[in-house]
Amino acid sequence: MYESTPYFYGTGRRKSSVARVRVFANGTGKITINDRDIDDYFGLETLKLIVRQPFAITGTEGKFDVICTVTGGGVTGQAGAIRHGIARAMLQVDENLRGTLKKAGLLTRDPRMKERKKYGLKGARRAPQFSKR
Repeated sequence: MYESTPYFYGTGRRKSSVARVRVFANGTGKITINDRDIDDYFGLETLKLIVRQPFAITGTEGKFDVICTVTGGGVTGQAGAIRHGIARAMLQVDENLRGTLKKAGLLTRDPRMKERKKYGLKGARRAPQFSKR
């Protein structure tokens, strides 16, 4: 069904997750993630809410279908990456949505990443246990 239909594309990133999002106009609000329905992919209701947030803010629920491929990270990072990708794709749909999406902070890539482990430490900041004797 979607093979020849034109779509709007957006890449979303969060932590170590990368989402490639395709938004199809004239849809029914169906969201497919890695060939699975959103209800099947995400168990928590909060994660589904995060993914649908760009549509809720712009008032376009049920007008677009979303197909996305997401890799890396955990479920929370993946949900954030999908949200970022949908927001970027919505800009291609209508440039006038930029102000609304930007004010909600959906166009900004969240820069928080896992801190690297340093030499001589057990973790990123955890030092070995001190022994007096």
